[in-house]
Amino acid sequence: MSFSIERLGEVTVVDVDGELTVTNRGELKERVLARISEGDGAFVIDFSKTGYIDSSGLGVLVSLSKRIREENGRLRLAGLNQDLRTLFELTKLDTLFQISDTRAAALAES
Repeated sequence: MSFSIERLGEVTVVDVDGELTVTNRGELKERVLARISEGDGAFVIDFSKTGYIDSSGLGVLVSLSKRIREENGRLRLAGLNQDLRTLFELTKLDTLFQISDTRAAALAES
């Protein structure tokens, strides 16, 4: 699992490559929180290279969403495969997150 973060205009894009699980969720949280403290406010997390997210991964996404909202920021998720979309629907997290089909769509909607 690896994360890359880049700034595209006003939006910070986080690419998640691999699985988001208990073993690496802390790194994702630390890196996004660092960007928030630097003043970044609009985020897109791109899961197009992600095949699996466990419950702790979902938990860190909920935590980050809350923190970003507290800072008057925006978070959009992109690139969820069908299994991940189903996971978000079953857990009702699709009502909490703004989800775009692609990174390009997420950037256009941010």
